Amino acid sequence: MPEKITITAHRAPEPLIALIKRLHFYIGVLVGPFLLVAALSGILYASTPQIESRLYDQALHTDSQGLALSLEAQVRVAQAKVGGAAPVAAVRPAPAQGETTRVMFTIPGLGASEHRAIFVDPVNGQIRGDMTVYGTSGVLPLRTWIDQFHRGLMLGDIGRLYSELAASWLWVAALGGAILWLSQRRKMSPKISIAAPKTALRRLHTTTGLWLLIGLLFFSATGLTWSQWAGGNIGVLRGYWGWSTPSVSTALGKPAQMSMPVVDEHAGHHMDMGAHKPSVLADLSLFDKALARARAEKIDAAKIEIRPASDPDSAWVIREIDGRWPTQVDAVSIDPDTLNIVDKVEFVSYPLAAKLTRWGIDAHMGVLFGLANQLVLVAFASGLAVMVVLGYVMWWRRRPTRSRVTQRQPTLVDAWRLLNRKSRWLIAFMTVVCGLSLPVMGCSLLGLIALDLLLSARRSSGALIEKRG
Repeated sequence: MPEKITITAHRAPEPLIALIKRLHFYIGVLVGPFLLVAALSGILYASTPQIESRLYDQALHTDSQGLALSLEAQVRVAQAKVGGAAPVAAVRPAPAQGETTRVMFTIPGLGASEHRAIFVDPVNGQIRGDMTVYGTSGVLPLRTWIDQFHRGLMLGDIGRLYSELAASWLWVAALGGAILWLSQRRKMSPKISIAAPKTALRRLHTTTGLWLLIGLLFFSATGLTWSQWAGGNIGVLRGYWGWSTPSVSTALGKPAQMSMPVVDEHAGHHMDMGAHKPSVLADLSLFDKALARARAEKIDAAKIEIRPASDPDSAWVIREIDGRWPTQVDAVSIDPDTLNIVDKVEFVSYPLAAKLTRWGIDAHMGVLFGLANQLVLVAFASGLAVMVVLGYVMWWRRRPTRSRVTQRQPTLVDAWRLLNRKSRWLIAFMTVVCGLSLPVMGCSLLGLIALDLLLSARRSSGALIEKRG
């Protein structure tokens, strides 16, 4: 059956549209695999809360009913398990009946940002679990593995280049696709009838991209804040404009002040708030006293963390850690000798940019508002994966062959040559700014240009040989 497509007379695409179209093609073919890996691993990461709840049920939950033991008693039980000399890095009291208390220790021999976590039944003091957790947020082993794969393919800092490459080009691909859709829509007849398989695939690819556009831009932006190179530039920019996330001061003997964190809050999906120095051997009775003092200061979230002082001149820190509610991230520091408040930081006092960053981080991780956020993440990541696969199918069906030499699209070099001088300068300026701000994009763009020059030269050489023949 013949293809039922009615389109206005074919015209060579405008140079700018041709440039965008070729760049969109390169991103899809060359960056597509990285986007696909990021999307699929992101789906798995978003599903970890339910998986971990079942996998680590023994450690996380308990059937015991009754009044909870003091934190001092629970910490003593955990300390006896690991040995009395191990300093306590942090304690997370059981947030609700049926859940366990987590006591994290700094143990020699563990990796950077790793702690040994002992899970204690708060009612009877039974040890329910013993495992290594990652980051000061105490990510469990399964999520640690998925997180490290998602952002670095388990290859450390070198592997993080993959996720930064994907985040750097995602917004360009999304906006470029929207521009191409607008351009094609103006050229198509209002009586167009879509029946050809190739056109149907392209339409599905485009429609999916338009529905996901805002989400793709969001994931690109938040992903870049976690990245190694672009994230560093973003951190410098936020620091310059005073947009950094505040943290409590822990210095004793000095006036309380709002201090900037010494942490990279974008270090990973685990909300790592930075390396926490091993604490001194704390007076265990202070855990209950510090908690009571913090509750009096309206640190009222169910999920909190207590960090003993890292040295005799520092304060204890009690902070809210319930990422499901973006307002429950308040923190207070307490003098362990007097129990006086040293400093307090409330979410309401955050700069707007810091609030948006907090919301963005929690939403990207799938913890904002719980299950609803997870489902949205899965939907967007699945859509991105489908778009990448559709893009490859379309490319395969339209791949260049000898019978289609005349249908080959202009290369970047071809389109660039057809641009007027003003457009060239504007695009060159934007390219330099993006390349400097997003170094991985800049380096990969040089590679794309080199590839394009090679293809252009090869095409010119082939055309010359055919002409002579």
